[in-house]
Amino acid sequence: MADYLVIVESPAKAKTIEKYLGKKYEVKASMGHVIDLPKSQMGVNVEDEYAPKYITIRGKGPVLKEIKTAAKKAKRVYLAADPDREGEAIAWHLANSLGIENDAQCRVVFNEITKDAIKESFKHPRTIDMDLVDAQQARRVLDRLVGYNISPLLWKKVKKGLSAGRVQSVAVKLIMDRENEIKNFKPEEYWSIDANFLRDKDSFEGAFYGRNGKKEKLSTKEDVDKILNQVEGDEFNVDKVNKRERRRNPAVPFTTSSLQQEAARKLNFKAKKTMMLAQQLYEGIDLGKEGTTGLITYMRTDSTRISETAQTEAAGYIKDLYGETYLGGKAKQKKTQSQNAQDAHEAVRPTSTLRTPKEMKDFLSRDQYRLYKLIWERFVASQMAPAVMDTMTVHLTNEGVEFRATGSKVKFKGFMKVYVEGNDDNKKEEDKMLPPLEEGMTVKAESINPNQHFTQPPPRYTEARLVKTLEELGIGRPSTYAPTLDTIQRRNYVTLDNKRFVPTELGEIVIQQLQEYFPEIINVDFTVQMEEDLDAVEDGKTQWVKVIDEFYTDFEKRLEKAESEMEEVEIKDEPAGITCEECGHEMVYKMGRYGKFLACSNFPECRNTKPILKEIGVTCPKCKEGNIVERKSKKKRTFYGCDRYPECDFISWDKPISRPCPKCESLLVEKKAKKGTRVECTECDYKEDTQS
Repeated sequence: MADYLVIVESPAKAKTIEKYLGKKYEVKASMGHVIDLPKSQMGVNVEDEYAPKYITIRGKGPVLKEIKTAAKKAKRVYLAADPDREGEAIAWHLANSLGIENDAQCRVVFNEITKDAIKESFKHPRTIDMDLVDAQQARRVLDRLVGYNISPLLWKKVKKGLSAGRVQSVAVKLIMDRENEIKNFKPEEYWSIDANFLRDKDSFEGAFYGRNGKKEKLSTKEDVDKILNQVEGDEFNVDKVNKRERRRNPAVPFTTSSLQQEAARKLNFKAKKTMMLAQQLYEGIDLGKEGTTGLITYMRTDSTRISETAQTEAAGYIKDLYGETYLGGKAKQKKTQSQNAQDAHEAVRPTSTLRTPKEMKDFLSRDQYRLYKLIWERFVASQMAPAVMDTMTVHLTNEGVEFRATGSKVKFKGFMKVYVEGNDDNKKEEDKMLPPLEEGMTVKAESINPNQHFTQPPPRYTEARLVKTLEELGIGRPSTYAPTLDTIQRRNYVTLDNKRFVPTELGEIVIQQLQEYFPEIINVDFTVQMEEDLDAVEDGKTQWVKVIDEFYTDFEKRLEKAESEMEEVEIKDEPAGITCEECGHEMVYKMGRYGKFLACSNFPECRNTKPILKEIGVTCPKCKEGNIVERKSKKKRTFYGCDRYPECDFISWDKPISRPCPKCESLLVEKKAKKGTRVECTECDYKEDTQS
């Protein structure tokens, strides 16, 4: 029989930890929270200092009973839930259920699930941190007061199934505001002038800068004509050549937020998927002879701090593989604007640099491997030397008209040997060389090309951009971004169009109602201040009840006003312009739980419904009568089929294109490639070059 009982959240974590602790320890999983507020009611007594009404979660009774039985037999109980607010709250609820004294040193925390980290953490148990517990409790109570009061109101006044929350409402408001910016955007004309220059046999590009050493904007065609009329002949003097060395530092290791952003850019992962995979890598992977081992440190963190042990190991690896010149100095470390307790953690990094992605590949699923590789490369690169670039700027003049040409070349790759941070526009950096040029030389302008442009509206939010914006504004916390983005899509407040968020009609209606009756809920400044107040609870600087009371006093008045004054909103059905094939009445667009769909206007007498199909302009190659439409599988994967289904059962996972194969006249389809798409024939070996 084991002397000690250790309680963690998940079976995977329990399996990994039990291996390290030995036979004297029994490790059981609580399967997350066992105690929580009830789902069927608000569970907060506003008359009694907002006291929460905690109950055993439905279905968790047998789990809690099993833990209690094991605890009675054990000499000592350790609570080893995750090292954050949620983990502290789970530990507190378990301690209360098991009758553990408040001053008992029962709490064990670790940042990584490795043998050394686990054994070290059990040498230093501590009491439960009630400031962390209160911070989690305050957020839970606040979310209940908002959600369980506003949501029923929206159900009654707008549509069943709606919800409102602090962070999700602000996120939808940001998306809606961006859409309004795009709609109201007025393009402004501007011009540029590019030139192709020739020196001996070497050609290079330059761009108009200004006149007489002063930068100049070109707003109209008339501005351009003045410049072109001033240029005489095709010879330009090389007036100045600036050569310099530029150093580029590596990106810091991942925080929760930057991991979500980079996984969205480079791997096309949604935030929810990234966090699910990261949890698996953290809790432990079976590495064969080595057994189950945690591959990354805890993935919910605001810090970029790295332990000296990890830095030393990484330095040894980099020196052995690349040489001493590739070693970096001390990596930059920063905190986010929120000085919260999660900064006690390290950044997200591999638990050992020596477990390379190549060596781990056989033990991981495809997506686990891709995420681990991203985390490993980012961390190793962060410990490497800066890249060194040779840059050159050339000033070219003709009658006072100045063009400038810039070039750069990687002189020393440094960290770029391993990893380069992505960007939202997917722009790739390439060497742009200039020929050897010296002051006093002349070059010939082969062509001078004016180009008309118009300013573009700000881009819609991608998941990465929205996460970055929420973090920069101080709204929510990194651990909440994944469930927030998932919720606003499930509620159909927003949709993704070409991987960019677009507000739905339903989302706009909900935000309009909140704007009128609960403006503070969607006010960025108010939400940021609330987060700071909640962080103050975590830091032990204020009482959670005080923070809640200051919010609820005004909120309650707004709630009463909304109950009496908010009018019911009718979401009108939009005519679809087609008739129902079953009864002859007009079909209409209706708003459902999963978005718009087609339904008969003669409901409930006629219950005919159809999904909205997107035609791609290709005739069905099988029946020659129907049109190919875009459809979604149950797992939301896009495929293509005939609109005459079930009469015609043609389907394709690859997008068909309208022209036939030039070799055999069969169907051509677009296939995804590393760099964009490629076109292939479905019957013969015909292929077309990759399109970027």
